[in-house]
Order: sequence, then C-alpha cells, then structure tokens
Amino acid sequence: MSWKEIIQNKWLKLGFWSLLYVAWVIWLGNYWWLLGLGVLFDYFITKKVKWLFWKKEYAPGEKHNFWLDWLDAIIFAVVVVTFINIFFFQAFRIPSSSMESTLYTGDHLFVSKLTYGPRLPQTPLTVPFTHNRLFNGESYSTLIQNKYRRLKGFREVRRGDIVVFGFPNGDTVLTRRPADDYYAWVRALGREQTIDQFGPIIVRPADKKDHYVKRCVAVAGDTLEIRDGLVWVNGEKEADYPGRQLTYQVITSGSRINQLKLEELGLNLGELYFDTRLPGYPQMPLTEQMLETVKDIPAVVDISPNLEKYPLTGADALIFPFTKPWTSDYFGPLWIPQKGATVALDTESLPLYERIIRDYEHNTLKVEGERILINGEPVTEYTFQQDYYFMMGDNRHNSLDSRYWGFVPEDHIVGTPSIIWLSTDATKAFPKSIRWKRFLKLV
Repeated sequence: MSWKEIIQNKWLKLGFWSLLYVAWVIWLGNYWWLLGLGVLFDYFITKKVKWLFWKKEYAPGEKHNFWLDWLDAIIFAVVVVTFINIFFFQAFRIPSSSMESTLYTGDHLFVSKLTYGPRLPQTPLTVPFTHNRLFNGESYSTLIQNKYRRLKGFREVRRGDIVVFGFPNGDTVLTRRPADDYYAWVRALGREQTIDQFGPIIVRPADKKDHYVKRCVAVAGDTLEIRDGLVWVNGEKEADYPGRQLTYQVITSGSRINQLKLEELGLNLGELYFDTRLPGYPQMPLTEQMLETVKDIPAVVDISPNLEKYPLTGADALIFPFTKPWTSDYFGPLWIPQKGATVALDTESLPLYERIIRDYEHNTLKVEGERILINGEPVTEYTFQQDYYFMMGDNRHNSLDSRYWGFVPEDHIVGTPSIIWLSTDATKAFPKSIRWKRFLKLV
C-alpha cells in the first residue's frame, strides 16, 4: 500500500480527526460534545447525511458554478476564522499611544488566548468578524447570555505581562462620546445631564466591552504604591521595562531639537510640540535610555519630570477611588482584591469595592446611613468571588488606566499580545508609513 493510499484511507482520517476532536472536548470540559463523534463517523464512513449542505458536488465533466464555489469558500472561512478567534488568536490594533514606547499607535497584533485560556462566548449571537459594532449599531444580540467560563490556559496573569482586556467601565457607553468614560462624566455632571448631553446610552455585556491593552503591574493579593511616578509592589520597585516612559519638561537654549534626532529616539512627533515661551518642550515622553540621550544634546539646558503632586478634589477628582488624596504619580498604598479573601466593609472602604460588589460580582448594593446592605442583608465584611488586577500603560503620563477606573476583573481578561504582524504610522504617507522594523516582531 502506497503512502497516498494510506493517507486517503477513510478509517485513518476518522481516527486522526476523532483524536483531535476528543482532545478538544476534554479541553472544553463539556462531554455532551462527544456526540459529535457520530457526525464524524457519518462524514467519513457511512455518508448518510450531507453535512456540507451548501456545497455542490459536481459530476465528472460538469461545469463549476462560480457563485456556489465562492459561497463554499466564504462559509468555510467564516467557520474556521471564528473558531480560531474564539479559542486561539484574535487580531487587535493599538488605537492610542498609552503603551509607547513598547507598543505604538498603529501596531496590528495577534493576541494569544491560549496563554491565560480562552473565554467561552457569553454573547454568542454576534455577526462574524465583528466585536461590538457594525455600521451604526451593535453587532450582537443579548437574546442568549451564558455564564462566564474560561478554559485551561498555560498560566495565570503575571506581574509585568502585557494584557488585552475588556474596559471595566465599558458596560455603559455614551452614543455621542463612545470613547469617553461614562462614569467620569457622571461624577462631573451627574447622570441626567450626562445622558442628556452625550446620550442615549448603550449597555454592553462583559464580553462586548471595548478592548484595552496595558501592562499588569500588580496581581491579586499584591499591595501597590506609586512614588514619583514609579510603581512599588509589596515594598519592591517594579522592573525597569525598556518601554516604560515618563513625561519631562525639556528646556532648550531657544532652538528646537532636530526633528530627525527626535524621530531616531522613537518619539511620537504627532504628540510633541515646542513652546517658545519656555523655550522648550513642555511634555516630552522619555524612557530611561532616551532621557540619557536627550541630556547629552547640546541645545538642552534643563530636564525635569512632570509629576502630579496635588490632587483634584470633590466633583473634579479623577483618581480612583475618588475619595483619597492621591494623584497619578503619588498613589496608594492599595491592596489588590483576591478570590476568597475577605475585607472589612464600612462607608470609608466601600468606594474601593463598590463596583466590584455591584457590577463585577452582580450583587445588589445599598447604603442606609452607616449601614451597608448587600442583597438586602446588612454586612460588615465582603468575600471576593474572583481575582483582580491593576493595569497601567507604559506611557505613564499619557494613559487612562487603573489609576483612573480601578481594578480589572479576571473575567475581563482576553489574552496577551504575541506578535506584531503590521505597523503603520498615520502621520506619514504610504509607503513611509509602514514601520518595517516592527514587521513580525514578537511582543
């Protein structure tokens, strides 16, 4: 028997695909899917049912129908790509500069879902190849809503990982300001005025929130503090990530720094400006390595970090939990909630955990004077049902992150970027807009 005959043997094909299918069912953890082995047996052996009902089988010499062949190709592509997106990888584009100089605006990534384990779809009725928007409306239906469930991954989220996740405050979206934080506007203007000015609102399930990408700087059970713009976790200073940058005020002798020099440094020229009144650059984002290079430029007279020392108060408070005298550069200490841990609960500590209790862990929450009621019962403590994380952008002074909206729940985690397959610079014309050095770069 030749190799060609062996490979084309229907029993060998059945055995191969059955093994793969059983492995997938074990990973999925729902053994009702083993009934699908009957479909495989019929497809390869008995052939009683035409499972590919849309695919035309041509007789020898029969002319192929162009449109039916294209329909077959499209259906096959939809099924395969959807399967890959759910269980393995998903394409993602960096929309902002919050992770520079690690990830750049215009980087196109493949996000690995295998690292932390893929989430099974909670909102399965979704238009293929879309996340939450199609034309001017939502691309999904909430007619079916499943409970959160994650398959086994290679490992848990670690401190220092770059993570893609659902925006925690993205459960409520203002239709006229979809990129804004609804809750920040409510704190500033009140709910009625916010909706009247920027609404109506869209309420989204957890798996249909917009995707963000940040670095995980603290995991469940850690205690985090920010001093002079740098993170300390459990009393130890964070690792010096090569792409981490702070914003500095750079004073020059009166002239601009050569633009080619700034480009060589990797600065985003679209967000950099020269102020003749200084003279210099009021906000120049620099990594540690870039800082040393800029210091050596002859035209540079002085450099100082732009550290936010004085917090806003009252309705103007921007920093989580909006009741502490913290800023984006002087923050904490803050303990990160951990599954199974219990904390004392009173009106002073409640602002830290109220969104967790009410929105992420789906309890009813009510405050009557000094009394706190959860699901109608008065309580003095609370036990967390899942792990939480603290995320920050590497571009520390140009990132809306956990300092502004708090903890990221475990069930919001999507995956981790694995490879940059394309990177484009919107400030340049094609073909100069393509960043060839970032092509197929591992993250």
